[in-house]
Amino acid sequence: MDLSQKNQENVEYMIEEIKTKLRMASGAAMQPSAFSVNHYDDIRDVYELVMSKPNLSISEVEAIATELGKLRGA
Repeated sequence: MDLSQKNQENVEYMIEEIKTKLRMASGAAMQPSAFSVNHYDDIRDVYELVMSKPNLSISEVEAIATELGKLRGA
């Protein structure tokens, strides 16, 4: 996946990967289509952070979910 391209497909891919990594039970609330390419750089930052860590603490998962909530539909 070439994430250097700022497009909706890449936004949706990154959101799906973040949801998988975080094992988000509320994944249905995080519809990839709700995220705009306007926030591509922020979403990619979150994606790279999540993917760089082998494990995430509960507080990290909560902080990431909060950040994604801010970016969704904004």
